[in-house]
Amino acid sequence: MNESNLFVGPFIEFGFMRQALLGCIALALSAAPVGVFLMLRRMSLMGDAMAHAILPGAAIGYLLFGLSLAAMTVGGIVAGLAVAIGAGLVSRNTLIREDTSLAAFYLISLSLGVLIVSVRGNNVDLLHVLFGSVLALDGSALTLLWVITGVTLAILFLIRRPLALECLDPGFLRQVSGLGAVAHVGFLALLVINLVAGFHALGTLMAVGIMVLPAASARFWVRRLGPLVAVATGIALCTSIAGLLLSYHADWPTSPVIVLGLGGVYLLSMAFAPRGVLRQRPTGPRHLRA
Repeated sequence: MNESNLFVGPFIEFGFMRQALLGCIALALSAAPVGVFLMLRRMSLMGDAMAHAILPGAAIGYLLFGLSLAAMTVGGIVAGLAVAIGAGLVSRNTLIREDTSLAAFYLISLSLGVLIVSVRGNNVDLLHVLFGSVLALDGSALTLLWVITGVTLAILFLIRRPLALECLDPGFLRQVSGLGAVAHVGFLALLVINLVAGFHALGTLMAVGIMVLPAASARFWVRRLGPLVAVATGIALCTSIAGLLLSYHADWPTSPVIVLGLGGVYLLSMAFAPRGVLRQRPTGPRHLRA
């Protein structure tokens, strides 16, 4: 098999591979920029928690209406927003900090979702909800992914300045502008809808991977916000395509291959990037430096 058939052949020959490719492009363009701001806000673990929090809503929609894209999407969004709002209310009205309340809510949501699917469905249902299948995307799912991508990019463009300032100095933003709350709520909404989009393609347990890992990898290569978003998006896009091809040729499950590929890029970046462990120069004691 020549190189063109190896890399291009699957996308030319099979419609499901073309649809998976379009889905991965949509996720890379949408989730990776959100992941950059998630990382800069030191909320990466919150992304993982929210990915688990959407499970009961999506599971209820799946069990009530089957593979209904609308039901699972609405259920996931409602569950994710409920957990985010509930955790915020608890942290503002009790002694519990937001990270603790969020962890409590997401553990309850994850357990409830797994229980619902296990009792009302079967093992196949549970695997589908948890791990998804990017190779099973149909026209309606692709439309949803691209709509979410368009909405995400438009909103990020509109709130980019207050969002960036909130990442750097939220106290200053609160003093000079009232847009901090708008940026915070808008970003949480983008986080939830992108996790729902990732859920449809990669499953609940894998959705946050395409959001956090490219951003973390890009941080070792660049420092400025614009290049950071561009590099993270490029990493997500290239690794997703490589994961699709590897899973096709090796007959491996696609979602774990893509996320493991992103993890491999992260480890290589951590070691060999300009700001990685092997490239950083030892600073030495301050009193010995001129």
